[in-house]
Amino acid sequence: MNDRQLHVVLGTGPSGLAVADELLARGRRVRCVNRSGRAAVPPGAELVASDVTDAERVREAVEGAAAVYNCTHVPYAQQPETLPRIQEALLTAVGRSGAVLATVETLNLYGPTGGVPMTERTPFAATSRKGRVRARIAERYLEAHRRGEARVVLGMAADFFGPRTLTSSLGGGVFPAALSGEPVGAMGDIDLPHSYTYVPDLAAGLVTLAERPDAWGRLWHLPVAPALTTRQVFDLVAEEIGRPVRADVLTEPKPWGPFDAEFMGEYAELFYWHTEPFVMDDTAVTEELGLRATPMPEALRATVEWYRSAFAAPNG
Repeated sequence: MNDRQLHVVLGTGPSGLAVADELLARGRRVRCVNRSGRAAVPPGAELVASDVTDAERVREAVEGAAAVYNCTHVPYAQQPETLPRIQEALLTAVGRSGAVLATVETLNLYGPTGGVPMTERTPFAATSRKGRVRARIAERYLEAHRRGEARVVLGMAADFFGPRTLTSSLGGGVFPAALSGEPVGAMGDIDLPHSYTYVPDLAAGLVTLAERPDAWGRLWHLPVAPALTTRQVFDLVAEEIGRPVRADVLTEPKPWGPFDAEFMGEYAELFYWHTEPFVMDDTAVTEELGLRATPMPEALRATVEWYRSAFAAPNG
């Protein structure tokens, strides 16, 4: 792709802003899109307002783009109704534009695996309402590519962590508490292996998929570091901050820290992520495209530094 061709990022949450960072670092021209038209986007990126459930509005936002990155965030409670509407608007608008559509997917479409590591060959066997919606979404995207409706590639991520990532199991309930010496929040069995996706790795992987025509038409697991137990992750955080990290473990889904009652009520059907090994295998993207995840100690170091800066006292 030509460096100065337009790249459009839909969504200005942690993953969308990380994708914008990655594109700018590669010298691309970047337009970020959200509903309000207000966000702290990276310097050099354009920001416009649009409703991603409206195909005509999306068409205007993506006009002239070489690639469109679907990093939209929809609250769990709204996903069954809203995600299909977003999908059809994107397939209509982006398909007509000729751009490639790279979209972020999540592991809930697989359902419980009994601890067997998840690969791109794992069946879509979701048992949760939201997981079944996600499975239908992924199948529809891949079908649209096969039928020539749009050029599509899917990038799968595990639990997010990293700069700007607050609402995740390794996010705002962990790092601020660890830095202040308070117990950190954790879910389920923290001695089970658990895959965590570093958001800058998600961004680098998704942009690479969009720029590789040989990758299109497939679901890929984005780069992820070898799974550690959550306790081991906390030990690495402790090494980084220079003090022990104590965990307050939530054994069942209930309101806690940054997660209110509505969120945890919806999250309950996904709590199996924390009660069985939750391991995502990235062998395909590593061997076929040469991508590598950031080592976990390095990723946690950068995350801790971001939280130190973001939560620093005004006069501290």
